[in-house]
Amino acid sequence: MLSPKPTSKFISLTILLLISTSLFINSTISQQDSDEIEIDDLIALDEEEQSESDTQSTPKPSDVLTKAQRIVLELNNDNTQKAIDGNEYVFVLGYAPWDVRSAELMPRFAEAAGALRELKSQVLMAKIDAERYPKPASGLGVKGYPTLLLFVNGTAQPYTGGFSSEEIVIWVRKKTGAPIIRIESVDEANDFLKKHSTFAVGLFDKFEGPDYDEFVKAATADNEIQFVETCSSQIANILFENVKSTGPFFGIVKSEPERYTSYEGAFEKDKILQFLNDNKFPLVTFLTEVNSVKVYASDKLQVYVFAEADEFQKLLETFQNAARKFKSKIMFVFVDIKDDNLAKPFLTLFGLEDSEDTLVTAFDYQTGAKYILESDPTPANIEEFGSGLLKGVLPLYYKSQAIPDNKEADILTVVGKTFDDLVLSSSKNIFLEVHTPWCLNCETTSKQVERLAKHFKGLENLVFARIDASVNEHPKLEVEDYPTLLFYPVNNKSNPIKLPTKSSPKDVAILINKYLKEQTHDEHNVTKDEL
Repeated sequence: MLSPKPTSKFISLTILLLISTSLFINSTISQQDSDEIEIDDLIALDEEEQSESDTQSTPKPSDVLTKAQRIVLELNNDNTQKAIDGNEYVFVLGYAPWDVRSAELMPRFAEAAGALRELKSQVLMAKIDAERYPKPASGLGVKGYPTLLLFVNGTAQPYTGGFSSEEIVIWVRKKTGAPIIRIESVDEANDFLKKHSTFAVGLFDKFEGPDYDEFVKAATADNEIQFVETCSSQIANILFENVKSTGPFFGIVKSEPERYTSYEGAFEKDKILQFLNDNKFPLVTFLTEVNSVKVYASDKLQVYVFAEADEFQKLLETFQNAARKFKSKIMFVFVDIKDDNLAKPFLTLFGLEDSEDTLVTAFDYQTGAKYILESDPTPANIEEFGSGLLKGVLPLYYKSQAIPDNKEADILTVVGKTFDDLVLSSSKNIFLEVHTPWCLNCETTSKQVERLAKHFKGLENLVFARIDASVNEHPKLEVEDYPTLLFYPVNNKSNPIKLPTKSSPKDVAILINKYLKEQTHDEHNVTKDEL
């Protein structure tokens, strides 16, 4: 595979870099948000203002956001250290006013502040304009935009949660000593259901004992899912349908066809966490900018379906059925092929960025291997594709451009599909130039190769060729950097000789003659004047 050397680590990091950074970078605030949200200096809401706002019967969404924003303390040169030193928990957003990602995160951060206030959280929500106040921002550890940091008794820890307001709230509560919400009435249960679509519920006769202790450990260790607990079977059945046990009971609730999933194992922290990891995603996850980082961080094998939204609705049930068969083993992800921010970076790795047809692909983050379903996405073909992925018997997929017309070309253009025929199986010596469009020195090297090809023209046992590594791959071509010049001897194609790219054309020609002479003893002499 072409590279930088295609280790699984490199390819995984490439995908995460290409796709995860699409979170916020290419997104903009919706027109509604830009009309309703003004990001100006925010101050803590005093008790009088809170009392007045509580008397409003039906606040508008913009009023709710404005109120939430005013709960956030604006840090500056004077109050930053005082805020950190004077509070046990401080959650800080470092931002720049001109940064698109910061602007996208601002309203979500404000909404989270409002939700945490309602939950009577003791965390102080604060933000700092790192461009306006660079010294205190740097002292906090803000090095990029946006940066989220939680300070616990003055010590910072980086944020590792999701980017919706709900995910921010869950992460902050878990890190500040409130990993579980206890529900003690039917009204509380119904109110909770209005605000949460995914959560884990535990039913315990008494909030004590070894099973409960493991439940609490799991709730504390998990950073993504809201845990709730109750000792009432009636309340448990409001949260989770058909709970027949009086406790202990544990299950996960999601907003999808398989809404309720019961835990059947022993109450041990690690087993509970594994259960959540296996079941926290829907049967088919619809990729969004908000959940993309979480999806790519999953350690499961992943099957991606790229299609137009309307077209995928016809296939949804088929993929849900397949997901049931491979539950806990394979994650099925739908990506709207019309969404360039999400679809294009991944499709580029397959060399399929211009495709408009429905595509079913797979990726193994552990090995960096890529696969593609070559047949129609029928139930049988999808099941066979998933089984082959699990067993490791699917043929690997490598990028390739269309096969070019090389008639009368002095330098053959090689693509992934023709690498075997034109290079490895050729009955001639091959001089191969490996280049990319972004390589700074490739253009200079290409001109030197053209001079060499012209000089050696007519020599029947030597062929000059080049391949664009950015859009073509082959399992037997490993390249460390660009440009790279390789000489494939006719009698040893499995061990190409790397030629220097910084030498003069004359010096490279001398090397070529040397290798040819070793085969034929018929050297094509090169003089200084010829080059």
